[in-house]
Amino acid sequence: MFTASSQLNVTLICGPTDMRKAIDGLCNIVAYDLEKEPCSEHIFVFCGRARDKIKILQWSNNGFWLHYKRL
Repeated sequence: MFTASSQLNVTLICGPTDMRKAIDGLCNIVAYDLEKEPCSEHIFVFCGRARDKIKILQWSNNGFWLHYKRL
């Protein structure tokens, strides 16, 4: 879940993302396209082409959380 910290780092990924991608595919986007560390304290927000779905990739202590929301 979301941790309660004094600063929450959120990175919004601009442009449409293929919503069929799972954790590994989204981690590749973060690592190779954005050149950021997926296992950091950042929360990465991805949006679908129709902008009616979002996925949030978040690293926890021992693994990833993938939050998915239909808007």
